[in-house]
Amino acid sequence: MKTAATAPRTAPSHKLTPRQRKAIIAGTVGNTVEWVDWALYSIFAAIIADVFFPKSDGAAALLSTLAVFAVGFVMRPVGAAVLGAYADRKGRKKGLTLTIGLMAGAGFLIAFTPGYETIGIAAPAILLVARLIQGFSAGGEFGSSSAFLVESAAPGRRAFAGSWQQVSVAGGVLIASLLGTVFTSLLGEDALHTWGWRVAFVVGGLLGLVGLWLRVSVEDTASFTETQAGGKARKNPLVAMFREHPAAALRVAGITIAGTLTYYIWVNYLPTYANLTTGIPLEKALLSQTLCLIVFVVLLPFAGLLSDRLGRKPTMAGFAIGFVLLAWPMLHLLNDSFVVLFLVQLTGMLLILGYSANCAVIMAEQFPPEVRATGIALPYALAVALFGGTAPYVTTWMSDAGHADKLWIYVCGAALVSLVVYLTMPETKDKEFA
Repeated sequence: MKTAATAPRTAPSHKLTPRQRKAIIAGTVGNTVEWVDWALYSIFAAIIADVFFPKSDGAAALLSTLAVFAVGFVMRPVGAAVLGAYADRKGRKKGLTLTIGLMAGAGFLIAFTPGYETIGIAAPAILLVARLIQGFSAGGEFGSSSAFLVESAAPGRRAFAGSWQQVSVAGGVLIASLLGTVFTSLLGEDALHTWGWRVAFVVGGLLGLVGLWLRVSVEDTASFTETQAGGKARKNPLVAMFREHPAAALRVAGITIAGTLTYYIWVNYLPTYANLTTGIPLEKALLSQTLCLIVFVVLLPFAGLLSDRLGRKPTMAGFAIGFVLLAWPMLHLLNDSFVVLFLVQLTGMLLILGYSANCAVIMAEQFPPEVRATGIALPYALAVALFGGTAPYVTTWMSDAGHADKLWIYVCGAALVSLVVYLTMPETKDKEFA
């Protein structure tokens, strides 16, 4: 007769129930449309500069618009702390409905605010308020949506479920880019500047209402409801997270450093970098980005399945080791050839799959449910603000200072820091998950 110590462990279930599938769909769609609203601002930045700021100095107006964009990143840690704690106290569902409501409402506010020529200084002031709200919302979205998706998964499919968080982010950017392409292609310049860009924001806001409806229609996770029923809920999850789980919070930040820096460089900024350093036309560089992003989105869930089979540590370590070994040759191969840029960008994005497929699940597995949304959201938002949000600026500065050939050191250094974290953290694939 086998004892409890020698009895074979039951294999984790891989089958998603109808309720779990509905929850994952609702979480993914809601997060996608939230990121449509976030991304539309940068797509129409030049037009927003013309509408909301004085036209006497176009360069100053564009810089002001980009400064308002940057303020959104400053608000993300604030939103992470406040909305993450709200989701831990009131529920993932309430947290997610609040974040998408704020994002959609701010999108409508931008769409319907008159320009500088009509209401003067009030126009950029309202724009600033709207972007502060969007940054606040985005800060809370990652922790709440990651906790919701991972908690909604079958035990053996946590990484697969969590990977849809990053699918939705990339999908939102793709939809926003598609909206920008459609409106700029179909409308003349006057129509686009007068009302076309506003319609794009209205469409984004309406998509947000669809996401809000989907989120309202699902039940909260069993992890949250059982925590509430068991009397484990914390009055102040933020304080509890720092006091009881400081090592886990630091680990989340360390996990994020290489992922956010390489993501912002390879996924967001590489077309601009290649245009500046090699002279390849920007439209060709953007085409490469779009094609690689489609491949990236399609492969993300499969990378999540790989993590569920092999583990978090080997798949994340593979991402970091890849950049340590390949950052120098990839960046030094760049020239004005579309094929070369496409292969360099695709290789980097294939490596990033190891991070993006894992980031939601590995962060969720660090914390108990009573502080999970806060524990994910705040350390992640701080790392993104410090390393991801500054990556385009640092990269541009290095290029302007004549150090473009040293960019690989920046990337390799970040990858090494996170590699140490990946190799020393405990494997959580088979961890008991409440």
